[in-house]
Amino acid sequence: MKKAIIFLLIICSCFLVGCGKEKEETKYSIISTSFPGYDFTRAIIKDVNDISVEMLLKPGSETHDFEPTPQDIINIQNSDIFIYVGGESDEWIDNVLKDINTDKTKIIKLMDVVDLYEEEITEGMEADGEDEEEIEYDEHIWTSPKNAIKIINIIKEEIKNIDKENADVYEKNADSYINKLTDIDNQIREVVNNAKRKEMVFGDRFPLRYFTEEYGLTYHAAFPGCSEQTEASAKTITYLINYVKDNNIPVVFHIELSNGKIAETIAKESGAKVMEFNAVHNITKDDFDNGITYIDYMKKNIEALKEALN
Repeated sequence: MKKAIIFLLIICSCFLVGCGKEKEETKYSIISTSFPGYDFTRAIIKDVNDISVEMLLKPGSETHDFEPTPQDIINIQNSDIFIYVGGESDEWIDNVLKDINTDKTKIIKLMDVVDLYEEEITEGMEADGEDEEEIEYDEHIWTSPKNAIKIINIIKEEIKNIDKENADVYEKNADSYINKLTDIDNQIREVVNNAKRKEMVFGDRFPLRYFTEEYGLTYHAAFPGCSEQTEASAKTITYLINYVKDNNIPVVFHIELSNGKIAETIAKESGAKVMEFNAVHNITKDDFDNGITYIDYMKKNIEALKEALN
């Protein structure tokens, strides 16, 4: 059904493409499906008026439920650079890219930029019930600041290729952001190196495999990162409650834009504290409007990590 909807949208976009440039445009345009690509690009193009970036996913919305509008497809076709993650939540993009003309558009698939980790089912975690032999890679690659730096460098070079006149500005802006990410990385390593424990517990999905792998942490969670489940079984909840109790875990996390109910249940029965840990896949509308960045979220994550590991 979803593929049929995408097909109809592509057909509609072909009829509408002639009127797809009604709004005032900059000289160059960049489209990102989700917040990380949008935020990194925003930092790189800062202070340059001839280039713009747009995020397709509406702030506060669920990534897995996204469906493009005809105007979204037009904007992708008309963009100079199109950035997407490439995971399960972006499956619709393959059909779109096959059926529109992207001769003038540079396509950046973020999952091609870094080494990938497979989704895994840890002890106590609920599987999605899908084909266990099918390899599913975790798409939340930016949760490691080291990966974020790789992504920024790739985006920066492509932007410099389309706008050579402002190449020095893009280089300077990217370097500034990377310096901030390096500082974030150093702070996280300091927290982990001085921590009593090296494990995190999530009463939620776990879209942070790249984060824990980068810093040598282990984890327990209700669901894998790309799961669409929101209700855990009694078996899973009981396992996590007992694990938190038996190991004196001080904090149970939920991720951003989650109702946090599973984490609250675990905390109520175990005496742990509930905190948010942000995977920065999408953000609230208020935070988006206020210009909150990946760096801002990672700083909050560092404070949460201090409580969870000590």
